[in-house]
Amino acid sequence: MLAIERRNAILAKLNAEGKVIVADLSREFDVTEETIRRDLEKLDKEGIAKKTYGGAVINQSLNTDLPFNVRKRANVELKQNIAAKIAELIGDGDYIMLDSSSTAKFVTKYIKDRKNITLITNSVEIMFELADKEDWNILSTGGTLKKGALSLVGSSAEKMIRGFHVDLAVCSSKGLDIKMGITDSNEKDSEIKRAIFAAAEKKVLAIDSTKFDKISFVRVLDVNEVDVVVTDQKPSERWVEHFKNNNVELIY
Repeated sequence: MLAIERRNAILAKLNAEGKVIVADLSREFDVTEETIRRDLEKLDKEGIAKKTYGGAVINQSLNTDLPFNVRKRANVELKQNIAAKIAELIGDGDYIMLDSSSTAKFVTKYIKDRKNITLITNSVEIMFELADKEDWNILSTGGTLKKGALSLVGSSAEKMIRGFHVDLAVCSSKGLDIKMGITDSNEKDSEIKRAIFAAAEKKVLAIDSTKFDKISFVRVLDVNEVDVVVTDQKPSERWVEHFKNNNVELIY
């Protein structure tokens, strides 16, 4: 196993369990404890994990971006639940935009039976997922490849997105707060999400229940600027009332 593969596996374990122990990882990956400590030190420097005595814990900051191959293995059941509900909003012949979130990739798995879809995305992973869809029109936003995220960002991607209008757009976020609205971890991703939503007739926010009442670094939009919020379970009555007052459809 390559060092980067081992670190990604450690990240997945951290994300699933919240913490790891050096001795356990050493046995699992059949490497020395010193090798594991170097792995954890690298993850600590990247801001993804925090070293502790004898191991490490996941960095719970909503301002930290995990690599896509780690994110797609986190909260899988919740994301699949959300994706299946979003898929019901998409029909044959629709024009759609999807962001580069792992939830958006799950959406593509549920709509593969749709016909004549036109899809615009900044996700490299989604484009690979749909490479065999001959009856679909798939457009890449272009742009700068974001390191570790398999997503395209930057002014070129935003310009391309703004040149289109679609029936429906799906984006996720790192946090949802009644006062701060929809927030995400960095400015480049937030700019892409704003552009995607601005290009859509129906704006769909895909967000799991763990992100409610959380605030990340950059504000994306106010809650009342989206049309639909899709989540995995019924939120608190406070949120139900907030969505109702802002004419936002809630699906769970």
